[in-house]
Amino acid sequence: MEGPEAAAQLRQEGNRLFQAGDYAAARAVYTRALERSAGPPERAVLHRNRAACHLKLEDYAKAEADASKAIEADGHDVKALFRRSQALQKLGRLDQAVYDLQRCVSLEPKNKAFQEALRGLASSMQEKMKLMSCTDSKVEQMFQILLDPKETDTDKKQKAAQNLIVLAREEAGAEKIFQSDGLRLLLHLLDTGREDAMLAALRTLVGLCSGHRSRTMAILAELGAPRVPAILGVEHEQVSLAACNLLQVMFDALKEGLQRDFRGKEEALVLDPSKELKLLLGHLLEMLTQEGASAHGRDNTLNLLIKVVPRKSLQEPNNSLTLWVIDQGLKKILEVGGTVCEAPGRLPGTENSRMSAAVLLSKLYGDLKCDAERENFHRLCEDYVRSWFEGHGLAGKLRAIQTVSCLLQGPAEAGNRVLELEGIMESVLALCASVREVDQLVAVEALTHAADKAKRASFITANGVTLLKNIYKCSERDSIRIRALVGLCKLGSAGGTDFSMKQFAEGSTLKLAKQCRKWLCNEAIDAGTRRWAVEGLAYLTFDADVKEEFVEDKAAVQAMFQLAKSEERSVLFAVASTLVNCSNSYDHEEPDPQMLELAKYAKQHIPEQHPKDEPGCVRRRVRKLLAAGVGSALACMVKSESPALTSSCRELIARVFLAVVEDAADRGGVVAQGGGKALIPLSLEGTEVGQTKAAQALARITITCNPEMAFPGERIYEVVRPLVSLLQLHRTGLENFEGLMALTNLAGISERLRQKILKEKAVPMIEGYMFEEHELIRLAATECMCNMAMSKEVQELFLAEGSDRLKLLVLYSGEDDEKLRRAASGTLAMLTSLLPPICRKITLVTAHWLEILQALLLSAGVELQHRGAVIVLNMMAAEREIAATLMESEMLEILSVLAKEEQDKPRVAQAAKECLAQAVAYGLIKPHVNGE
Repeated sequence: MEGPEAAAQLRQEGNRLFQAGDYAAARAVYTRALERSAGPPERAVLHRNRAACHLKLEDYAKAEADASKAIEADGHDVKALFRRSQALQKLGRLDQAVYDLQRCVSLEPKNKAFQEALRGLASSMQEKMKLMSCTDSKVEQMFQILLDPKETDTDKKQKAAQNLIVLAREEAGAEKIFQSDGLRLLLHLLDTGREDAMLAALRTLVGLCSGHRSRTMAILAELGAPRVPAILGVEHEQVSLAACNLLQVMFDALKEGLQRDFRGKEEALVLDPSKELKLLLGHLLEMLTQEGASAHGRDNTLNLLIKVVPRKSLQEPNNSLTLWVIDQGLKKILEVGGTVCEAPGRLPGTENSRMSAAVLLSKLYGDLKCDAERENFHRLCEDYVRSWFEGHGLAGKLRAIQTVSCLLQGPAEAGNRVLELEGIMESVLALCASVREVDQLVAVEALTHAADKAKRASFITANGVTLLKNIYKCSERDSIRIRALVGLCKLGSAGGTDFSMKQFAEGSTLKLAKQCRKWLCNEAIDAGTRRWAVEGLAYLTFDADVKEEFVEDKAAVQAMFQLAKSEERSVLFAVASTLVNCSNSYDHEEPDPQMLELAKYAKQHIPEQHPKDEPGCVRRRVRKLLAAGVGSALACMVKSESPALTSSCRELIARVFLAVVEDAADRGGVVAQGGGKALIPLSLEGTEVGQTKAAQALARITITCNPEMAFPGERIYEVVRPLVSLLQLHRTGLENFEGLMALTNLAGISERLRQKILKEKAVPMIEGYMFEEHELIRLAATECMCNMAMSKEVQELFLAEGSDRLKLLVLYSGEDDEKLRRAASGTLAMLTSLLPPICRKITLVTAHWLEILQALLLSAGVELQHRGAVIVLNMMAAEREIAATLMESEMLEILSVLAKEEQDKPRVAQAAKECLAQAVAYGLIKPHVNGE
């Protein structure tokens, strides 16, 4: 059917779809109707209707454009005027929206909906104008309240501070504060020294600097570069943290800047901020060794340097900031890392300070690009350690050994190099026998850190095991015994998961693990010491017997989880390692049987799996961890802003998450404990393996749980990118399959999600997997494409010339695999309904199209029959010529039989009757005498 009649039919179909709430499909049908409609009145109605669809789909610019076209045809079309006013209101053009509403009211004065909308919009405009007119006075009033020393109303001050912060978050508000002498007033707030005033000033400055290079430069010039780093070192934790946030925003603004041309106070854009960056970094490095700086201020400085100095990606060519920090500040960082707790005049620090210094050193070392740069790093480290080791007596030796410990925890290669310096290892062993607790602590800790480094393992095994055993048995101090125990644990776990490679006598590892659990559960011991117990378990749990005993000890498991949630952030890696071991979520490849035979023949060692590491045992352990609350513990670990949450640590956490969601029955519980939310950042940041594991866990949750409940609100849109990453060609077949299944579920939820999937460029990858040899991947891709085909952009791909997309769908509709046939024929049914030109194209893509359609109608499954009947109906409605071809074949007889099966297959029978009715309307067949 062509021309006005077809357009009218399509308009009715669009109306029906709109009423049913399928706005995307209705929009597509109205678009087709517009292509066939010639008369201006009819086109105006279609534009008006399509505008309603755009409004529902939140595409306000297109809604305004369509409504305007309807108004051009008929200036008195109140529906079009009203819809345009709604679109304009959403676009922020309130004055134009009011004008359209006024026209609506003048055309229909008694329409209460128009009157109510006009009143509401007028009120909104008045509020906006009022707000704009009095913003200056409000800013001044807020500053007066905050600066007035006589103001005693705390609530009033808090409200003024909050209003100022909120205003600064909006670009217009930030500019208003900046231009109306706000910067000088913010300086006054900082000068008061009052905690509440300083917090308000710092948080407001964050809004002013955020993403704005030129304004940041002006603020830095006014404040002076030393000012904010100095605030970082104050005793008040919240003020220090606020200063840290401000500095990070400043660094981000200076490094990235805005793309738009904005002129700040200096009336010029700053093109090269490297001088200012280095000035700020210099003050931060000075802060590290400043005597008056607080412990948390020093930690915040280290955390900030970790975030802003190394490159975000190793693909970036410029690592000049890292090189500058190494040259200017490496010795200062080593000074923090080498601080001996009991030493007189030591730098104040927290339990996390040395770990933060180790992470910073590791990040800097990892950011180096060539051997020459790495050699310079080694030379500086060796010079620093040697300078303390020689000529400073026992105190100097302790400091040198503590620095070695820090390096071994961070860039291990640098730690190993320093450990090989003359006299270092000998001094470590000698100090282990010291009667002073501080000497023993430093030496045993260094020996423990060195125990798992390959270069020193043989030396320590030969010289240190007996010593560590003696310290463990004879020392009266738990703090020293526990460190010695961890050293023994590391040496005892050298065989990893290989059951046949045990370093200690039978039962020794179980005894060590029992003592670790005992210390872990003893809350009388400080968190910093209990952390070492988890370190020991991280190594001992390579042994399957230890794993089994540990998960059975619910008190110990929960004590470890509580420690992971505490302020003791340096325990994160050890907790994650222990959980990876207990859940067997590390990578393990099945050995090649032929290689095993060769190894036996050559009398080579063959790794053996412990019977308690069989899949059934692993599943039971995972269930016990879930019952103990592993999901919430992992979620808390991910929330940590600590440097201890390194990329490697994130990978371990992702591995555990993937293990605990393996069973579909456990996934809801993991989501309820916060796992869904925690997996999103894990899938976007960290090592490639870690991101993939987290994305795979997200996919599994999305497949079996309701995605809208698992990822509520805007979070569901954040899941799309990780899922699309699973479709990359270098991923495994299982990862491809699970990614496709998850995307299928998301694509079936809403048009906005389909648009997000399109934006992530997933469609070409989905299409590629439709050609996959593996039948499950091919099926998943076809099902995903079926849901994606609800989007107009995807539909149009099937009309493209020179593409085999449509041919593939037609051929898949004739395959033996019923699920594949269902997915392909479902897509065809939808496409032929929404895009009539596809009907003609089906007849051209393959000579077997007719027999494939007949086979669908003759299928044993009712669902396949119905889909086939819908395709035939759509093709007959599209063109008389296609209908004639169908009626000249056996299709007529098949449809006649199906039309009579009303009781058994009502939907199939109805579609068949409509096909026959269409043939009668074309005059291709005649109705029976009784009207059938």
